[in-house]
Formats: sequence, C-alpha cells, structure tokens
Amino acid sequence: MTQFTPSRRLGLTAALATALLAGTSGLALAQQASYKFGLAMPLTGGQALYGNDQVKAAQWAVDAINAKGGVNGKKLEMIVLDTQADPQVGIQAVNRLISVDKVPAFVTAWSGVVKAVAPIANDNKVVELSVGANAPDISKLGDYVYTTFPLADVDIRAVAQYSAKEMGKKKAAVLFVNNETGIGSAVVYRDTFTKAGGQVVAYESYDQKATDFTGPLLKIRASNPEIIHLQGLVAESPQVIAQARQLGITVPITSYSGVYNPKLIEQLGAAAEGVIATSLAPGVADSPAVAEYVARWQKEVGRAPNGLPYTQYLHDTPYLVAAVFASLDKKGTPVTGEAFRKEMLAIKSFDLPLTGKVEFSDDHTVNKPVYLVEVKGGKWTGKAVVNK
Repeated sequence: MTQFTPSRRLGLTAALATALLAGTSGLALAQQASYKFGLAMPLTGGQALYGNDQVKAAQWAVDAINAKGGVNGKKLEMIVLDTQADPQVGIQAVNRLISVDKVPAFVTAWSGVVKAVAPIANDNKVVELSVGANAPDISKLGDYVYTTFPLADVDIRAVAQYSAKEMGKKKAAVLFVNNETGIGSAVVYRDTFTKAGGQVVAYESYDQKATDFTGPLLKIRASNPEIIHLQGLVAESPQVIAQARQLGITVPITSYSGVYNPKLIEQLGAAAEGVIATSLAPGVADSPAVAEYVARWQKEVGRAPNGLPYTQYLHDTPYLVAAVFASLDKKGTPVTGEAFRKEMLAIKSFDLPLTGKVEFSDDHTVNKPVYLVEVKGGKWTGKAVVNK
C-alpha cells in the first residue's frame, strides 16, 4: 500500500491546484474564442413565415461577419430559439438564453413577446434588443430594454398625418387587433389624425384569434369613412382586407410595415390595389445595398423576403452586436450584460449596411425616415418619404 507523507500530500495538493487553475484558465480562453448573443423569434406557428425570413437575414449577416474575421478574430455566434410569437413561449426561450447559454444580450420581436420578457432582461441585467415590435410603450420597459426599430409613434404618426394633410382625408376609421401590437398603435393613429384636423368616425377592434371580421367591418362601412387604417398581425391582415373589399368597402386602406410583403399581393390579387403601407427602411430604389440584398433573395430563395424592412433590420442587428463585442474585446472588458449595455450606449451611433444610421436616444428609442409604399399595378411602389 502506498503511504502518503505530509510533504507528499502537500505536493500532490499543489499539483492538483495547479492543474485545476490551468484547466480554469483554459476554459476561460475557450469561452473567449467566440462571442454569443441570442435571437428569439417565431420559427413555428402563425407568424413563422415572417420569423424564419428574419432569422435567415440575421444568419446571412453573422456568416458575413465571421467570413471577414468575426469579432477581432473571434467567432460571432447566434443562438436561435423559437417563441411562436407567444409571450409564454417567449419567456421560456429567454430564460434559457440567459440561464443556460449565458448571453449578455438577446434580440426579439413581436410586441407581446417583447413586453413579456422585459422583466427577465431587467432582473438579470441582460440587454434586450427589440427589433420589429412597435408598441409605443416599449420605450418604457426598463433600463435593459432598447429598440433599434422605430416605434409606432414614428411611422403610424407619419401615415396618419399624411392621410389627413397630403391625401386630404377628413373621415377615418381605425380597425385593430386587440393585443399589444394593435392597441397602442391604434391610439397613436386616432390621436394624430384628429390633431391633424380629421375625424375618426369608427374605432373597432377584433380578437387576435378571429377569422371572421364581418362585424367590425360592417360598423366601419356604416360610418362611411374616406380612409381606413388597419393595425393587425401580419398573418391575418390580408384576410381582413379581402373581407373589407367583399363587403363593398372601396376606400383606401393604410397599414404599417407588417403588410408590406409580396404575400399580400399574392393572396389578394386586384383587392390589394391601393393599399398603402409604411416602411422604416430604404427600398430597392433608394439603396444599391438593398437592391443587392433583394437580388440575393431572388437568386437563393426564389422570391423577395416577407416583410422586407423587418428582414433588413434583423440583418443589420448582428453588425451592431458585433461592434459592441469588438469594443469590449479591444478593451479586454469581461462581457456581461451590464458591460454590453454600457458600451452600447457609449458608442451610441452605429452605421449599418441596409438600414443606415441608428442612434440610441436617452428614451431608449430611435428615429428614422418613414417611407410610404403603395400597391400599384400588382407591385409595391414608392409613394412618399416623410419624417426625414
């Protein structure tokens, strides 16, 4: 039997300690070999058509960043989880990103999800970047919640003012989904249109699980509006418009970026003519980079992306995240949510490939020009640029 003297035990303990220290150091170095962030989007469910396109756009950006050396030679890693655009599923996804994957920042969208997970981000001091949700009160969700996508008080205010002042409409109806996506935006449109000298003659909501919109549409028809603003989820908006046309409602219909996609025209055909949508990113005619981006979609996927402006913002977000990581890496700062937030706000302004300059304001929001697009001759065409 081997006998261990006190001196031998001491030597063995020291050797073990050295080995453990070396292992810990090696683990730390391995962890620094890549920089991780989370992306929580609907990959399944009713909004998956749009969520998957946004994830694809973000992955293209991550691949491009890594092909050019990543974050100061280290890999940028995006961990993607499904939210189904459902707040409860979103909570599960974000809890995993924070507790298991240990990300210092994560990206998500859809107003209901953004709001539901905000307390988790704040409690754990992990940065939540809302990219695509537009509920106005997202700016007030806490110290760790920021948006890179302008909220409804930017584009919805712009389209309401344009409807009243440039189109000369005096009577408007508002139809909105009764959830986080619709309620706040409908208020912005109603108040802005009224302040611009118009009158909101009907203000109707519908349940987010509804498939028949006849009831509120009949009330709107009876109010005889000159224009209708629709604030619904991207999946059911074409059906709402189709039913409106079937009921003989022929007045112009405006909406937000959610309807600005080729699926609307494919599903509605001639009924899509005259629909006006907002876009918070430059289009093909406005930017060679966007033209190249859309051409890549056509070549690799065989179609334009669903919700073009949303995919542009999702594409650009990894560039913003990588810039923050690169700055922290250069300084040798340990990457935590607190450090990420501090560095992001110190940089403050980011020049991004497809959406241009984004600058964080003190109220956690950003401001952008609003592009209005209209369906003409079966195609989305530029109509105006407001709020430059």
